[in-house]
Amino acid sequence: MNPKVDFFFHKAVNWRPELERLRTIALDCGLTEELKWGCPCYMYQKSNVVLIHAFKDYCAFLFFKGALMQDKKGILIQQTANVQAARQIRFTSVKEIDKLKTTLKAYIYEAIEIEKAGLKVELKKTAEFNMPEEFQRRLDESLKLKKAFEGLTPGRQRGYLLHFSQAKQAKTRIARIDKYVPLILKGKGLDD
Repeated sequence: MNPKVDFFFHKAVNWRPELERLRTIALDCGLTEELKWGCPCYMYQKSNVVLIHAFKDYCAFLFFKGALMQDKKGILIQQTANVQAARQIRFTSVKEIDKLKTTLKAYIYEAIEIEKAGLKVELKKTAEFNMPEEFQRRLDESLKLKKAFEGLTPGRQRGYLLHFSQAKQAKTRIARIDKYVPLILKGKGLDD
């Protein structure tokens, strides 16, 4: 156990017994415990394998390369259609975790083998993401904006495309585009 991670479990209002049980299972598999993104992260050597998350309605193991796992029990969940690599297993009770303990360890060992093999999730190319017509129009109207957008990393490009296209109404998409054009022109991503 890493003392730097203890605070996550001590501050947990919801799911504390469940989170502690998940911690024990991950550590039983010989993984190193670190704090990443404010959550306990379990690593094989220096590769992220599984993360513990706590949400309002459930807590979860999040497997970073869950898309590559066999999921023989059919328990891995893709959080949203846009999540490409990670998969979750969600819990609402210690009893549920205890019932799956052997399976959870098997899934962790499978995830470790994926890391040992150096496997990578094939991510969709930026061109495969939905390009909102409002943003395409702006790119067509401004060569400067188009060059700035094309100069962004693929991850930053995808972030913008996802953010813009998630809005259901055209006026919301336009407002989002207007808000972020200055950042794009500065070569920055959504969260920079």
